[in-house]
Amino acid sequence: MALEDKELPEGFQPDERVVQLVSERLTDGKLACASAFAIATALSVPPLTVGRTADLLGIYLTRCQLGLFGYPGKQGWTQENAAGLAVPSGLIEAIEQARSDTGNLACARAWEIASQFKVSRMQVGYLADQLGIHISPCQLGAF
Repeated sequence: MALEDKELPEGFQPDERVVQLVSERLTDGKLACASAFAIATALSVPPLTVGRTADLLGIYLTRCQLGLFGYPGKQGWTQENAAGLAVPSGLIEAIEQARSDTGNLACARAWEIASQFKVSRMQVGYLADQLGIHISPCQLGAF
């Protein structure tokens, strides 16, 4: 979903601490996914709060840790050579079984699977894409 198409919840008020850290962590006017999560951790706020604050400020998120957006050439998988990585036994099945009733794989669940199988988040994002599985929702509200 494009930034200009997003609607924030009625009455959403940004936390000024989040606004300050978001402003400090920008690279080329954008906020990297990893930086957004670092802010959420540092301030003990939900990642979605950081994402919504970025939306309110008109700041684009970049460098998705699942490789879905924010990289030259669209996806980040080629930078990590995700196609060439060994796939641990059971990983494909875990991704398929983690799908929601709508067939999507939640970003948070993709992160859990990556941790469980000791693979990169980027690899899980790549494999989900190859399986035709849409990742949604994003923990930062990007999609």
